[in-house]
Amino acid sequence: MKSTALNEFMESQGKSGAESYVLRLYVTGTTPQSLKAIANIKRICDQHLKGRYDLEVIDLYERPALASGEQIIAAPTLIRKLPLPLRRIIGDMSNTDRVLVGLDLRPILK
Repeated sequence: MKSTALNEFMESQGKSGAESYVLRLYVTGTTPQSLKAIANIKRICDQHLKGRYDLEVIDLYERPALASGEQIIAAPTLIRKLPLPLRRIIGDMSNTDRVLVGLDLRPILK
């Protein structure tokens, strides 16, 4: 059986033809760094992925078992589940260029 994220991805591909993103942001409560990461990733997604993303914010204080299951060693951590390959970005997401490169939305500048 296909996962929910994969089903959502497949459905969105049929509707828009554009690549859809499934993202999970792992935070630790309502710390300033967590709140900043949430605000920053929402802003980035709204500007660069409007209508093409599903963002789930997971509080590791409420769901600590997910930390080991996803191998989370620091928070905040953003995981791009889809499109593959899986990508991880650690930090408060304030460096927009770094986040865009991590999401494969902008090429790495040399």
